[in-house]
Amino acid sequence: QVQLVESGGGLVQAGDSLRLSCAASGRTFSMYAMGWFRQAPGKGREVVAAISRSGSSTYYADSVKGRFTISRDNAKNTVYLQMNSLKPEDTAVYYCAARTRPVVSLSPDEYDYWGQGTQVTVSS
Repeated sequence: QVQLVESGGGLVQAGDSLRLSCAASGRTFSMYAMGWFRQAPGKGREVVAAISRSGSSTYYADSVKGRFTISRDNAKNTVYLQMNSLKPEDTAVYYCAARTRPVVSLSPDEYDYWGQGTQVTVSS
């Protein structure tokens, strides 16, 4: 069992930056592939970025490529999402998720543990 707690969301203006953090409990954080997802009102949950257990492999949705960076610090049991050049369409609740299997997945259905989410609102 692992518990995930996101932080770092907020209200910003278009063009601003935010860094989200997701702190995980337990001693096996390095065994989990991790992902960031988001869900806007009236829409389904979509992948934003994902990272392998070691951090050597990453994936980004086309909509955030070049603007967002996912990283992890296994010593601190934390995964990050650096978001630059934010746009109003990035407004959503952002969730981090952990997958017990080693391979990165882009499907929310394949993640086993979820945080409670953090709201990101980008005004124009």
